[in-house]
Amino acid sequence: MHKNKKITILSHILVWLVLFSMPYLLSYGQEQEIDRVIAHFWIPLFFSSIIFYFNYFFLIDRFLFPKKAIVFVLTNLLIIVLFIYLKETIEDVFFQELIKRRNNNTNEGPPFKMFIYVQIVSYMAPLLFAIAVKSTKRWVKTEAERKEAENYKLQSELQHLHYQLQPHFFFNSLNNIYAMVDISPDQAKKSIHSLSKLMRYMLYETNVEKVTLTKEIDFMKKYIDLMKLRVSDKTTVNYQFPEKETGIKIAPLLFISLIENAFKHGVSASEQNSIDIVMDCKEKTVIFTIENNNFPKKTNDKSGSGIGIPNIIKRLKLLYPNKNNFTTEIRENRYLAKLEIETH
Repeated sequence: MHKNKKITILSHILVWLVLFSMPYLLSYGQEQEIDRVIAHFWIPLFFSSIIFYFNYFFLIDRFLFPKKAIVFVLTNLLIIVLFIYLKETIEDVFFQELIKRRNNNTNEGPPFKMFIYVQIVSYMAPLLFAIAVKSTKRWVKTEAERKEAENYKLQSELQHLHYQLQPHFFFNSLNNIYAMVDISPDQAKKSIHSLSKLMRYMLYETNVEKVTLTKEIDFMKKYIDLMKLRVSDKTTVNYQFPEKETGIKIAPLLFISLIENAFKHGVSASEQNSIDIVMDCKEKTVIFTIENNNFPKKTNDKSGSGIGIPNIIKRLKLLYPNKNNFTTEIRENRYLAKLEIETH
């Protein structure tokens, strides 16, 4: 902000230096009449600068933007008339020789009405320029504030989705552990210990915009190992993640809901079933696929909140607009979900 202010001041100084130098630049190599230059150029330019800055710093903010257009126009008309009168008075008092030469040459200069018209138009230029500059500056400021508001709204919505996911994950995990308490107390104890590690990651390491893919993979592996404790020997769980460091950073907790759903809706205690998870990285694109048996919930089954998939879709839309591809389908009684994310 401070740098932009310095640039603005410097640009104003350079513009006015160029304008004050114009008579000499345009008449380079010719004999110059200093009285003529002062009377016909420097004095009007000085008045023009007053009109510009008086409007720029005061009148536009005070009258034009608050929609007091009549007061704004009348004030500027009075100022222009005053400056035309002052210019003529200064010429009469200090530039009598110039006036005599002009009067001796009857063909020099336009008629009086045309002269006044040209004077008014010449003073309108800095006024219009001030309005244009001020309006542009205001638009830039408004646009910046709009983008800041949108960014704040985006961050608030992402935070809401993040906080929504945490209790959803926690309650689902507790339900799974609860089911093990009577059947296998030792496994339940082990699961509680594992869950505490997972929750520590969710609470303290995911409150950032992005985490390394390695950390996210380690979190998913621990969750899969936790879920494997509660499934029967009829369920086979296979997973394959990149073993080498990829250098990729990604928004946290984008894949965990898909794994949750697989263990919630893809396992059976009486039928053979499998969950297959594969993650691959091609340059900076992460490709995650998960496939499991499809055991639809019964109509009277009210377990689960059903926020997992909608949460993923909303977060992808906010975090990776036009940089993600998420599809789900049921093929031969197998549920397949595929998520591609361009992280660059």
